[in-house]
Amino acid sequence: MPFPLPESLFPPESEATPGLRLVVAPLGRRHLAEVTAIEQVSFPQPWERRLFEAILVSKRYLGLAALTLPAQVVAGYACFWFTGEGVQIQNVAVHPSFRRRGVARNLLKLGFKEALARGAELATLEVRPSNLAARRLYASLGFREMGRLPKYYQAENEDALILQRRLG
Repeated sequence: MPFPLPESLFPPESEATPGLRLVVAPLGRRHLAEVTAIEQVSFPQPWERRLFEAILVSKRYLGLAALTLPAQVVAGYACFWFTGEGVQIQNVAVHPSFRRRGVARNLLKLGFKEALARGAELATLEVRPSNLAARRLYASLGFREMGRLPKYYQAENEDALILQRRLG
């Protein structure tokens, strides 16, 4: 069952965001075609559909989909892996038509709320140093660089920055 995002989490409606109304729902099989299409246009090494299918059946994972209203089109998604005292943000992507409109920020905030409810204290993720938009988003949410994984993104020979923040 979808749960609406509080209006205060979204930027006020403006010319840049006319009529944008979203709800967030648990990621479901019905969303996977759109999710994998967004994945393809968002990442040089996109996840395969089978990885998203595995999230749907694991109790250690949470997948969230931001859906437009009233059409219920997937605007973006986020995948979280619960590790005990922490949560690992595995994947966040937003359809190009909905970027820079608060979709990823609100998916992450709802994921953090669920992580706190499950007892997580820390959130961790990896990000490409070249992904400046994502790095700005994560910094605005309180993430700090904790380390670097050399050549983590092997196909592009690019390191990953390890970012972390406290949830409480």
